[in-house]
Amino acid sequence: MKAKKVLFITQELIPYVPESPMATIGRKLPQSIQDSGYEIRTFMPKWGNINERRNQLHEVIRLSGMNIIIDDTDHPLIIKVASIQAARMQVYFIDNEEYFHKRAMLADENGNEYEDNAERAIFYARGVLETLKKLRWCPDIIHCHGWMSAIAPLYIKTAYKEEPPFLNTKVIFSAYNEMPKLAPVPNFAECLKFRDANEEVLQATGIDLGCPDAYGQLAIAFSDGYVQSEQNAHPELLDFARQHGVQTLEWPGDDNLSENYSKFYQQITGETAEEGE
Repeated sequence: MKAKKVLFITQELIPYVPESPMATIGRKLPQSIQDSGYEIRTFMPKWGNINERRNQLHEVIRLSGMNIIIDDTDHPLIIKVASIQAARMQVYFIDNEEYFHKRAMLADENGNEYEDNAERAIFYARGVLETLKKLRWCPDIIHCHGWMSAIAPLYIKTAYKEEPPFLNTKVIFSAYNEMPKLAPVPNFAECLKFRDANEEVLQATGIDLGCPDAYGQLAIAFSDGYVQSEQNAHPELLDFARQHGVQTLEWPGDDNLSENYSKFYQQITGETAEEGE
């Protein structure tokens, strides 16, 4: 098989965060896809509960150093990396003092969702895409997992569409049971605007950016494929994808990851099974 390149923009990944369905898929899927002959790269946020010393994270100076502007405020981007030796996987981490350092994932220790989760997702998306440009690595497929990755499809298909790594890439979004219950920040649309991701593009989607469903709907509107990654997770998003002509994969189960996802990747890229063998 001609090796395809798959970028995983994930939210959770064992062993760096506690076990969950998303963290388990985040760990197992990239490895199984790599073992079946694909070339992969994996990104995740550097959540505050990740022990850097235990997991041997270190900063990649040549990739760090730029600022990402959100709502007229500069936010320094820090890139760290670690390896899962048993899986022969390298994981890149997106870090920032304000958005991730000493902060948990969706909510704080009292269960209160962070009010700036939308800004955190924007920073994460742009941080990954800017880093990929520096790596000069051009994926055939970008597979986004979880609400934290939900902004990436918008930027891939608009603001970064003329950049070499994203010229011919296909985008897939996977949703899990965990999604924000709070609506995004009131100025969500203003925060999102970047290059070709402008007001006209956002309005054309018809999505209410002031509702919690905006994360999933926005991701699907700019994706080529949608995966329901947990059983019965967000049937309304599955319907939304079908209504918008986005190819879907209803919960494929936890077994045969490589086979199930490889077939879906081939479907999305238009590659036949014979070509992939």
